[in-house]
Amino acid sequence: MKYLHLIWAALFRRKARTFFTLVSILAAFLLFGMLDATRAAFSSGGSVVGVDRLITTSRYSIIQSLPASLETRMQAVPGVKSVGYANWFGGIYQDPKNFVLSFAVSDNYLDIYHEIELPPEQRKAFESTRTGAIVGEALAKRFGWKVGDKIPLQSTIFPQRNGDKTWPFDLVGIYTPAKGAANGTDQQFFFHHKYFEDANAFQSVGTTVGWYAVQLTSADKADAVAKAIDALSANSDHETKTQTEQAFNASFAKQLGDIGLIVSAIMGAVFFTLILLTGNTMAQAVRERTNELAVLKTIGFSSGSVLGMVLAEGMLLLLLGGVIGLALAGVIVPIVAKGSGGMLNLPPIGAQTWILGIVLMLAIGALVGALPAIRAMRLNIVDALAGR
Repeated sequence: MKYLHLIWAALFRRKARTFFTLVSILAAFLLFGMLDATRAAFSSGGSVVGVDRLITTSRYSIIQSLPASLETRMQAVPGVKSVGYANWFGGIYQDPKNFVLSFAVSDNYLDIYHEIELPPEQRKAFESTRTGAIVGEALAKRFGWKVGDKIPLQSTIFPQRNGDKTWPFDLVGIYTPAKGAANGTDQQFFFHHKYFEDANAFQSVGTTVGWYAVQLTSADKADAVAKAIDALSANSDHETKTQTEQAFNASFAKQLGDIGLIVSAIMGAVFFTLILLTGNTMAQAVRERTNELAVLKTIGFSSGSVLGMVLAEGMLLLLLGGVIGLALAGVIVPIVAKGSGGMLNLPPIGAQTWILGIVLMLAIGALVGALPAIRAMRLNIVDALAGR
């Protein structure tokens, strides 16, 4: 710390160059913060909530339906408490931009997904209304919906038997997600699978479902139950794949692409460019101060002290830009999430992101400062002062 004033003075010796380098570092870590929030949004839901559930889908594709007759056979598997089912609907409200995460669900779906908290009177209304629908509070707020509204959703896949793709729903409930629920739970739209079956032009009543949700008597039995369920349809034309809810959500998200791989590839390119940029800045700064470094050694600064100061300069440069960038990401991420109308459920920048970010700042700072620092440490006083 006693050399901080020297390090600071050296860092801002060329103010314009340092400013533009800081802007580049700021942009890199702003992007890092926002991309990490995106990655976290797609990988959330691994909390205690849902550990007692399994999801059974077609082994071949998540869009391939399963026979409805599997339900009773699955219910008989030891360790299974309850079996529900759902089907992807995918609706649009008024404008193609207004995509709604919508699902047709079985009558017992809300009993299995206990993190969906609905007032008793609204639950009763949902059960007794054929065209009834319930929505998450964030989704209701997004469109200004309230209980009693008529909601028309246009399906991008399923027309009704009369050929109309617009499905009418009666909004009978607005639910709140329990603490620990998966990110985006409050952005979903649920309606009766029976209504979906009766009106769907592509489906015979009671013949197929999209996937099954299996509630276990104990989370410890998950592996055994999964194997037993998949054995029910082995070597058939509807073989199943039973997995944890977290794995199912991840596979659902990967239909858009491998988010983790995409984020890693982008950040790898960004940080590689950042290393080249800041490395060149540090090398040029040290070359310009060759005489000054020689004078420091002449008046008694050890080679180790010179090495440490140059390394600290690189780290300080990265920390200054990186901390400001992550702080800006912390401000911008909630604004982007709100501005998307709820389509992007980005979590706030958390402690884990900050810790990883600071580690990267220090590591990159040490890396870009290493070669100039070693050169400064090995500097020969006579040759440096002679301009050689």
